[in-house]
Formats: sequence, C-alpha cells, structure tokens
Amino acid sequence: MLAEKVPPKNSVLFVWLNNYAGVLLKTLTKTLLIDPADVKAKSLPKIDAILVTHEHYDHLDQQLIADIQKTNNCAVIADKTSAEKLKQLIPPTKLTPTTVGDKIKIGEVIVKVQKCRHQAATPVTYIITSEDNLKVWHTADTLPYPEMAQIGKAEQLDVVFCTVGIAQGTSPETGSEIAWLTKPKIAVPYHSNAVESQKKFQQILKKEQPKTTCLIPLINKPYQVTKGEKQT
Repeated sequence: MLAEKVPPKNSVLFVWLNNYAGVLLKTLTKTLLIDPADVKAKSLPKIDAILVTHEHYDHLDQQLIADIQKTNNCAVIADKTSAEKLKQLIPPTKLTPTTVGDKIKIGEVIVKVQKCRHQAATPVTYIITSEDNLKVWHTADTLPYPEMAQIGKAEQLDVVFCTVGIAQGTSPETGSEIAWLTKPKIAVPYHSNAVESQKKFQQILKKEQPKTTCLIPLINKPYQVTKGEKQT
C-alpha cells in the first residue's frame, strides 16, 4: 500500500481502503487511519492515530481498531458513541471522545471536528490540516448542510471526500452538492460500490463546478495531492 513512503513537502498521500469511508492519510510526519473496516491490519503501515466518525458497522470495527491500536500504541479519536463502545478495548490514556467544535492536535497535525448530517447517534466529520497547511475534509456519510458553505470559505479546503452512495439518502447529487458548497480544489467521490455513481458525480461536478478537480479513487491505490498542483 503506502509502506513507509513519506509525502514531499506541501503534499499528502491517501488511500481509499474499502467501498465505504475507510481512508489512510499520510502527512509529512503522521499517518492517520479513518473509519477502518474490511481492512487487514497487517497490510497497514505504522499508524499514529485512528479517527472514527460514527458507530455504524462499516465505520467502526471494534476488534480491528483494538488490534491496530495495540500494535501501534496509537491514539484513537472517536465520536462519543463509538468511544463508549471502545472504552473496554482501548487504554483510557489513548482514547479521546470528541464532539463537534473540538480541536485536537496530533503532533503538528490539527484535527477539527465538524457536524455530520447522518442517521447515527453522535456522528462527526473531520477536517485535517497538515504541517504544511494542506486541508482535507473527511465528511463520513454526511448529507449536505448549509453551514458547509461557510466552513469551505473559511478553511479554503484542498480535498473533500464526498459520499455518493450506500448511506441512506446519499447519491451523486448529494455528493456534488457537498462539493458545490465547500468548493475544494479536489473532490473525491467515495462511499460507493458502483463506479457509475462516481462517474455521475464527476459529470455533475464538471458541469456545475469546473474549477474543482474530480479524483475518482481506486481501492488500495495511493494518491498524492500537492498544494497548488492540478490533478489529472
């Protein structure tokens, strides 16, 4: 996958891990694992922190997270419901329950916790800012909501992951609305087991927001995003 490869300055590397919201993100100094499920722990590089957005089975695999945490002695940051489910498996000094509005530092990497519009108990999304100020919004299964426009304007996002299927109510249209509201440099359609949904998202984006690049990811393929560099 990414092994011990480190991105150059002003860049991040990411891998989409499954048909859901599983993402491995590498910054200059940290490796973050978000919503791991349907992943073999042995295939992963060294992990500095695991981020969990909500308690649904395709985002929270309790035993897998416990195994990865034990192997890496890493931090686990999770919404309150997921944290409650994990508290018997993760050392308390390593588990951080979180809610909307929180700001967490992982070394020089900053994680801002944002709202998630999804039918779960206490769902959240995460804006991750790298050491070089490259910003990635992992939006979990969220549907679009009006505040995204203000967040996008304030953060000047480089990458936004947009759900285009599987989760209740989501579609290429709702995913493209997230991209339209947040106006990132790069929009990544994910949370889908149908490439047709991703391509439909791409078509809508090209028509409605031509300045945003669509990056359709393949599972387990590494991608490098560099600040100011156009993706093809």
